[in-house]
Amino acid sequence: MRIESRYNGPTGSGNGGWSAGVFAAEAGGAGPFEVTLRRPPPLETELRLVDGEVRDPAGDLVAEVRPVDAVDAVVPPVDLETAVAAATRYPGLVEHPFPSCYVCGPQRPDGLRIFPGRLPDGRTAAPFRAPERVSEATIWAALDCPGGWTVLAPGRPYLLGRIAAEVAALPAPGDECVVTGALLGVDGRKAAVHTSLYGPDGALLGAARATWIAR
Repeated sequence: MRIESRYNGPTGSGNGGWSAGVFAAEAGGAGPFEVTLRRPPPLETELRLVDGEVRDPAGDLVAEVRPVDAVDAVVPPVDLETAVAAATRYPGLVEHPFPSCYVCGPQRPDGLRIFPGRLPDGRTAAPFRAPERVSEATIWAALDCPGGWTVLAPGRPYLLGRIAAEVAALPAPGDECVVTGALLGVDGRKAAVHTSLYGPDGALLGAARATWIAR
């Protein structure tokens, strides 16, 4: 496995959702997986998955992968118009801890450009146009940052620590999708969030539950 440099999150490391999706795909098998990131995934580095552990060439632990039961973490959808309006309120357009993030970075014209803005009820929502090449890692990535932005705020950066995701289907290239996120609660430095991705017809494409850790 290798996380290519274009799939970065914070500068110099892989986007957490994309990396977790790559690790889960390598684990194979049916059903959802949970990935715990033990350190920022290194870029352009050959990684190995052995007995549920992702390790770098030096043998250092990068992540742990395990199968889980169904991910019951569905966040209700909104229509595309509402998601587009929410994206205009995306706080990352003004201040972003990782502006070059592949998923939500405003400095990445070649990224997924998912800009989650806050809804009146506290959820986040954003439109998401599926890229030309869509994989399960794409869905994991789309389910990542919208959860983080339920708790991220100026001067309060968080990083993904753990994510469990279930992919029901892949969108077709160019599909106009909607992703929603919800904050369940904050306990010390840990924030528990849910995210869901919906296709153009309103069908649920994927759902995730995650823990984000304050830096």
